[in-house]
Amino acid sequence: MKTLLFALLLSLAACTATNVESVNEAPGVNFAAYRTYNFLDVSARNEAAFQSPLNGVEELKSAIATQLERRGYQRAEQPDVWVNIGIVTQQRVQTRETTVREAPVYLGQRRYAWRSQEVPVREYTEGTATVELVDAARNEQVWEGAVAGVLSDKPEALSKRIEAAIEDLFERYPVKPQQQP
Repeated sequence: MKTLLFALLLSLAACTATNVESVNEAPGVNFAAYRTYNFLDVSARNEAAFQSPLNGVEELKSAIATQLERRGYQRAEQPDVWVNIGIVTQQRVQTRETTVREAPVYLGQRRYAWRSQEVPVREYTEGTATVELVDAARNEQVWEGAVAGVLSDKPEALSKRIEAAIEDLFERYPVKPQQQP
């Protein structure tokens, strides 16, 4: 498996960017009333994915924490909102279609036929990260966002892509960043 697989995900291949897949907000919630946050414990269905120190979970948590703190939230043991993260990855194959220019030269055989076909170009890992905020007092989800992208197998690039993806996601969060003096 790739040097993982996470973040969603979120990290896109060289020229592509991450996509904010969805954002859902509970109606009537005063997000400005929340002051503290913390992360729910991470558990995995695929424990092997979490064996590597380069799985992207810590980078994802760090990027989320940065965005929440820019909005005035503080990390606390008994928070106003819990942050739950979900990560899904899939191996993908990029293909291209052959053209007639790639057909072999015809040298007189009867019933010769050439057909276009899909040719594999490269394999890559696509990741989707979901960030859910849960009101701790009511135990109800109040906000959810998902980002998706192609993951890098280089730790530095993975970290940068995760940060950029989470920043894009939190641009749609109801509380805007506080102005820095």
